[in-house]
Amino acid sequence: MSDKIVILTGAGISAESGLGTFRDEGGLWAQHRIEDVATPEGFARDPILVHEFYNARRAQAAKAQPNAGHQALAQLAAQHPGEVVVITQNVDDLHEKAGSQGVIHMHGTLSGALCSACGHRWQAALAMQPQDSCPHCAGTTTRPDVVWFGEIPYAMQTIETHLAEADLFVSIGTSAQVYPAANFVQAAAAAGARTLEFNLEPSAMATRFDDCRYGPASKTLPRWVAEILG
Repeated sequence: MSDKIVILTGAGISAESGLGTFRDEGGLWAQHRIEDVATPEGFARDPILVHEFYNARRAQAAKAQPNAGHQALAQLAAQHPGEVVVITQNVDDLHEKAGSQGVIHMHGTLSGALCSACGHRWQAALAMQPQDSCPHCAGTTTRPDVVWFGEIPYAMQTIETHLAEADLFVSIGTSAQVYPAANFVQAAAAAGARTLEFNLEPSAMATRFDDCRYGPASKTLPRWVAEILG
């Protein structure tokens, strides 16, 4: 039994709850170029478009419900005698809805608003707009509190510490094509952790893992958690 389990989740686990990924052929992402809605440059060019895009994602996420994969991870954290750390690339709150606590959102959250002038953060309204003022500095420089391409993910120092301490590193539903998260398996393995991948198909880093299990997370994760908890 592993004392400390560090888990990274990606878009694949939320896709089963109806939240599309930016690689899907259908859905919100297919209607826009990533450069237009998920970069600081895109926001500078057209803040109205970016806010409308994230308003739609926020409304979609608010209606989504966690699936059996999210619930299995919450059960693991609640019942495993060692430490369980969940790091997610996802900006939804499905882990929290399932009961997980202390989730590290390295790419921010749809439920957060950020002032790009003073750095103040607050709870986002369901619908944001460019003229919204920051409650701290009153500037009209509000944006979604999500990490866009070209920006540094949140809590990286904390994440690096967890990876160095992990006995088991588990990657779930991520393509391993977005850095720095794609390198987490190597960092954990270098520190001595065993590594395990869950995905629909092999990721770009599949050969780096000690073990891989393929299939829907809603099916594979409950079975694995049952094994871990005995």
